[in-house]
Amino acid sequence: MIEVRDAVKNFTIRSSGVRTRVTAVDGISFTVGAGEFVGYLGPNGAGKSTTIKMLTGILTASSGSVRVAGLDPSRQRTTLARRIGVVFGQRTTLWWDLPLRDSLTLIRHLYKVESRVHRARLDELTELLGLGPFLGTPVRQLSLGQRMRGDLTAALLHAPPLLVLDEPTIGLDVVSKATVRDFLQRLNAEQGTTILLTTHDLGDIERLCDRVMIIDHGRLAYDGDLDTLRTTVDAERVLIVDLERASPPIRIDGVETVRVEGPRQWLTIPRGLNAAAVVAAVARRHEVRDIALREPDIEDVVTRLYLR
Repeated sequence: MIEVRDAVKNFTIRSSGVRTRVTAVDGISFTVGAGEFVGYLGPNGAGKSTTIKMLTGILTASSGSVRVAGLDPSRQRTTLARRIGVVFGQRTTLWWDLPLRDSLTLIRHLYKVESRVHRARLDELTELLGLGPFLGTPVRQLSLGQRMRGDLTAALLHAPPLLVLDEPTIGLDVVSKATVRDFLQRLNAEQGTTILLTTHDLGDIERLCDRVMIIDHGRLAYDGDLDTLRTTVDAERVLIVDLERASPPIRIDGVETVRVEGPRQWLTIPRGLNAAAVVAAVARRHEVRDIALREPDIEDVVTRLYLR
């Protein structure tokens, strides 16, 4: 569905009569297969948005090649627009003063979707995203969560095989965020839609994505699944122990007790140490009521990777 080979994007910045060349994307290569749900991460200025703009034909690569749905995005942009859906979290594609229903009707004409197909697709998306109560509401009166659901509908009315999302849950409340996440999960699982998601909300990545790509300084720093990412970065696991009664901090070789609250204690286990051996040692030496092992938070793992 997406094939990027040695893509480079340079910009020339003019300041006080001096030209400076800046490389935003520096020779990245990756492929995304049909039906994948891929998270694309990176700190601000890493090259995420530039990559998305090259994939959608807004920008042309300075060198290398980019193919999306079998097309060259910069040369076949109109044809590509009918095969992809794009949602930018901070920019709406809807008409501000029109009711949501009318905006979606106009989008049907832009994509030349047959009336019968449009009606069936809109009914389906209305049910999945709960649009019914506000289809007649002007877009400017919608809440942020309602508008995002409207933008997702607009991007999917023509049933594209690829959906590109840039910060789709930014600023959403907990309920709206859960609605959007559940919808995207179903869209990928039930309809096989390929989804490329860029976000700073690592909760989105952890709940939705099978694969993660991380870009930093224009280069691909990681490409793989979350479990492998956790082992790649030296992030500690946390063992939470509930003892029968309060006691001094637990002492195990190679393990640090970082917090004690009554009978509950938190121990950090380095990546190279066997967690099962630590659990067994704790159980032998103490009266344990309950015990739990917590893997490193994805936010902590990604932060460590950026710093490294």
